Amino acid sequence: MSCAIKVQNLTKYYGDFLAVDNINFEVQPGEVFGFLGPNGAGKTTTQRMLSTLLEPTTGSIIINGHDLARDSYPIKRRMGLVPEESNVYTELTAWDNLMFTAKLYRVARNEREGRARELLETVGLWDKRDVKAENFSKGMRRRLSIIMAIIHKPMLLFLDEPTPGLDAQSTRAIWGLIRQLNAEGTTVFLTTHQIEEANQLCDRVAIINHGQIAAIDTPERLKQAFRRVQSVEVAVEPCEDSKPSQGLAALPGVTTAVKMGDKWRLYTENPSALLSQIMDYARAHELRVLSLNTLGPSLEDVFLEITGQQVGTIRHETRKKPRRRGMGGRR
Repeated sequence: MSCAIKVQNLTKYYGDFLAVDNINFEVQPGEVFGFLGPNGAGKTTTQRMLSTLLEPTTGSIIINGHDLARDSYPIKRRMGLVPEESNVYTELTAWDNLMFTAKLYRVARNEREGRARELLETVGLWDKRDVKAENFSKGMRRRLSIIMAIIHKPMLLFLDEPTPGLDAQSTRAIWGLIRQLNAEGTTVFLTTHQIEEANQLCDRVAIINHGQIAAIDTPERLKQAFRRVQSVEVAVEPCEDSKPSQGLAALPGVTTAVKMGDKWRLYTENPSALLSQIMDYARAHELRVLSLNTLGPSLEDVFLEITGQQVGTIRHETRKKPRRRGMGGRR
């Protein structure tokens, strides 16, 4: 079976600025493939090249056996795209948005209405079908933009940051819709910097950093490869006149300590040794231990390690423009 997407030596310059640096990867049919990276890492640029909105500087993109540079029309007809900003027509009702999009995608007249009703019911917007989108919340517009992109039953769906800024209920609804689409056979390419979103939805993820692919694997295998990023999470409550808990961060073996609400997450290479030290510290300082858990590396920990950021904290880094070099080599 051919790949759903095959990318070879894909490169994109904006003037002298190298945005995507000679990347290679494959997406298998029926996968939910996550594309992760910090802001400015090259995620959206890559997705825009894959979805024909941007022309590569060099390299090739093969989708279901079709070279996008030479034979893109058959792919565009079977592709769905949800851009980062919802592309609904706010002056139209939800129903009219779907009818208009169905016509653009050449959905047969006798299928349009049934398909539109099915999708509106699926995302909980059937009762709002005659309401103009300008009166929708951000989450409702996002759900509408997704069903507009799938009304023609695409074989490949591109989602660019589908859930930032949405409430938990809207996010869960969109996750459920993505899972349903994938179960029905749609290959999904998900561009996101929401780490938990990728962890919950993706069969495999690629992490891009400074325009280069830093890692590709399943979320669980990536976590296993970073077993050194382990931690102990502890919540303590001071007894009367006891000393504060900040001293936990200075215990031997703690490499990084992060205050997370009412808990401390203590990163260490030896969790079992740290457990006894925490209990000894708590007894010595009259601290009541409310909870104590050992944790393996999360996908967020892996992401931070790979992108060179401090575990437990996301540092915002200013990206420098590299000097232009030959198109075929590596930095």
